[in-house]
Amino acid sequence: MGRMMGRHFTVGGLVHGVRAGGLSLLMLALVGGLAGCGSLGGGGEALATYDLTAPAGVKSGKSDARQILIPEPAALKALDTTRIVVRPSPTEIAYFPGAQWSDRLPKLIQSRLVETFENSGKVRAGTPGQGLSIDFQVLTDLRAFNYDAANKLAHVEIAVKLMNDKDGKVVASQVFTGDGAVAGDSAAKVTGALDEVLQQQMQAIVSWTVKRI
Repeated sequence: MGRMMGRHFTVGGLVHGVRAGGLSLLMLALVGGLAGCGSLGGGGEALATYDLTAPAGVKSGKSDARQILIPEPAALKALDTTRIVVRPSPTEIAYFPGAQWSDRLPKLIQSRLVETFENSGKVRAGTPGQGLSIDFQVLTDLRAFNYDAANKLAHVEIAVKLMNDKDGKVVASQVFTGDGAVAGDSAAKVTGALDEVLQQQMQAIVSWTVKRI
């Protein structure tokens, strides 16, 4: 690798350099690539593991006895991982070294979304294989779940389709987007902010869904 010209700075342990053409991330920060990782880092050190949580109190309007299936969210390979995504710029993707989610991100979000529906007390929700008599499916596409390092924001974007399971027709669709300020560049601060934004979006998804079934 040739010498990188310009000044350098760090974000949560990620090493960056500024070139005339914009922000460029050193290859060291991309260790692990797009694939998920195990419980140890590349040097044998234990990875710090972070979880996501479902909001306990969810206001979702009227009660309904219908049953909802929540498949695993669709996601691009960059998000289908245990790694914590950082965007130094709109066109760059990196990961926090030494940190990971407690499971693959789409599966983790699926689990927490089911919990959020259940916590509302309005519907019965579950995942494929749980023997539900399905009325509707909540189909999700995880479009963004990352730390926007340039603007110091936790950014979440989830596209949702509500499908009638009886006839396969999409009843409604909407994109849920949220941002939250991040108090610091550490993995703990970033994951905490992402968790807060996700909770807000999951509450909105539950409320939106219950009003349409």
